[in-house]
Amino acid sequence: MVNDVRALLHDAAATPPGDDIDLAAVLDGGRRQVRRRQARFAGGLAVAVAGAVAAGALVGQGTDGRDAPEASLVPRPDGPVVRLSDARPAKEGTDYEVLASYTNEDLDAANGQYYDGVTEDGRLLFRDGPHGPDNAVRYALLDPATGAKDWLPDFPEHQQVFPLELGADRIVLLTFRTGSGNGVRAWTYDRTSRAWSSVQWPGLPRKADVFQADLGPDGRLYLGVPATAGSPPPGGWPTGPDGEAEDAGAEGETYDVWSVSLTDPADVRDEHLRAGDLAFTDDAMIWTAATNGINRRIHVRDLATGAEHDFDPHSGKRCNLLGFGASGDRIVLSQYCGTYDDGRDDRVQVLDLDGRTITTLQDDDIGGGVNGDLVQVTSYKRDAAGTYVYELDSGRFLRVSEAVSSYSLGGPTPAGYVLWDTPVGTASGPQEPIPGATQWLARWLP
Repeated sequence: MVNDVRALLHDAAATPPGDDIDLAAVLDGGRRQVRRRQARFAGGLAVAVAGAVAAGALVGQGTDGRDAPEASLVPRPDGPVVRLSDARPAKEGTDYEVLASYTNEDLDAANGQYYDGVTEDGRLLFRDGPHGPDNAVRYALLDPATGAKDWLPDFPEHQQVFPLELGADRIVLLTFRTGSGNGVRAWTYDRTSRAWSSVQWPGLPRKADVFQADLGPDGRLYLGVPATAGSPPPGGWPTGPDGEAEDAGAEGETYDVWSVSLTDPADVRDEHLRAGDLAFTDDAMIWTAATNGINRRIHVRDLATGAEHDFDPHSGKRCNLLGFGASGDRIVLSQYCGTYDDGRDDRVQVLDLDGRTITTLQDDDIGGGVNGDLVQVTSYKRDAAGTYVYELDSGRFLRVSEAVSSYSLGGPTPAGYVLWDTPVGTASGPQEPIPGATQWLARWLP
């Protein structure tokens, strides 16, 4: 998939848009990619290249003659702030224990083999492919202690795959329902019977978004159906200090939430809830008022009592919400808050369930997400690139690696595990990716 998408993007960049192009869709797509620093699922290289192509089409599209934003400095968020320079180097054997690693020498030339996540019982979901004209993919469960691979029966689908749940009893993967990228289909592998089954839902709106999928503690799959979308200002986005389209403070988008059973195609429920992003803990359902733009409210529902409350996260007037997650009594927001003369303002904000800011990780070109008691931060900042880990319980902030690969790899991992990647090889040019990558799986040590 990496190379197929890459070739298409090169073709798209070399071909001018036709007269019948949907400019609103192009503008919205470009805005979405520029704001997003990481994909929710695998495919990071494609996202990065797509963003560059779309942004290049947008910059200079304005007809109102607006200049770049006035010279200014990155503002400081409210509350405690942690920067990349505050991290200390993590020590193997003291802070973490490496369990497995795998190297692909040249992902730019051929699709390879990857870790697609870690099951609850510590097995790696090992993917080989897609390969060949049919984009065939096969999976194995890899024991990191021995390296032995238990190959699963052939996976019947030949579309892009998104791991949803990697359990001790079952594995659930999502695909598009159709080859054109519409709808959602779930594939379940029963680890006892060693058989695949699938389900799709005739009663689910066909525009349900596979990128807005969350598994609830009740075992239901919650999906977003596009409801409202922001749009660029008249004349297009202004050009920021870095020469790219500046879309901080953009109007966000919303989704209508539906839920479905993973076993019964007739069990489809409209949750009568409009949200931006959605996340669950064992005890709460948490959602934002908007995503992919400014978000001004976060809502929390107690799953036992149904009681709800909401609050203003005080994220900053120009912060676009790009990533959202929750664990225990903590909420984590990944945000892009603008580009200034002295750099980008990217933030990973940690809140409690009442809206109090615990800390904000702020720096240039970072993004992050939460898994258990760990916030994993990826930095692309020059001279500070790498993977970092922030411990929610202790406040410790550690740097795990000193580089990041050109590809977005990995998948779901249980609490207490960290999965990251580093580059291998040398790029063939200044605009080309570093061809290879090594993935690392580690257990975080208390």
